[in-house]
Amino acid sequence: MSTHPVHDNTAAHRFELRVDGAVAALATYRMRGADVVVLHTETDPRLRGRGLAGELAEQTLRQLRARGQRIVPACPFFARYLAEHPEHADLVAH
Repeated sequence: MSTHPVHDNTAAHRFELRVDGAVAALATYRMRGADVVVLHTETDPRLRGRGLAGELAEQTLRQLRARGQRIVPACPFFARYLAEHPEHADLVAH
């Protein structure tokens, strides 16, 4: 899997994965105290099938871990990603 930069666009409340300078995948969120509630994930339809959403999820989770934050996976994609990657189970807020 290639690595594209993921940026936390706090003004827009979304994590953004960029390809060639444009947002290729994003995950919108809201804060619940210190926890990050991921609401929705989407990938540019022209770029689907390249693993970008998974790359976005992985980098987002790494950023949250580095900040000492936890996630509430309200988004079905993030919930499935977390179920398939138990190494991140400790990040899930209960």
